[in-house]
Amino acid sequence: MDGLLLFAHGARDPRWAGPFEAVARRIAQQRPGQAVALGFLEFMQPDFAGAVASLIDQGCTRIHVMPMFLGSGGHVQRDLPGLVDQQRALHGERIEWTLQAPLGEIASVIDAMAEACMAPLDGPISKT
Repeated sequence: MDGLLLFAHGARDPRWAGPFEAVARRIAQQRPGQAVALGFLEFMQPDFAGAVASLIDQGCTRIHVMPMFLGSGGHVQRDLPGLVDQQRALHGERIEWTLQAPLGEIASVIDAMAEACMAPLDGPISKT
């Protein structure tokens, strides 16, 4: 079974998690039964290991890690591979890992961000 791990930075302010939680909820609504977990690098819970444990508890044997970052900075290039390596060491061959490109480097996301940036030029924008 495939699981999707949404990986975000985290912050001390709990409001930071809101948009990431909204993405996880939308995935759950659009793909009922899909195992999805949200994990944070720091300051917030669950952390990466906690999100992995949740997916494994749901029966996942393949985990797709989606970095919820705008680009490939140090957290994506160094921290994330290290976290995956730690989990590989713990779970061995029974879990297959795929690391996706950071969200902000995906063409459809760039298009959506550009549209959102232009929206105020056409009138008030609404929050979801």
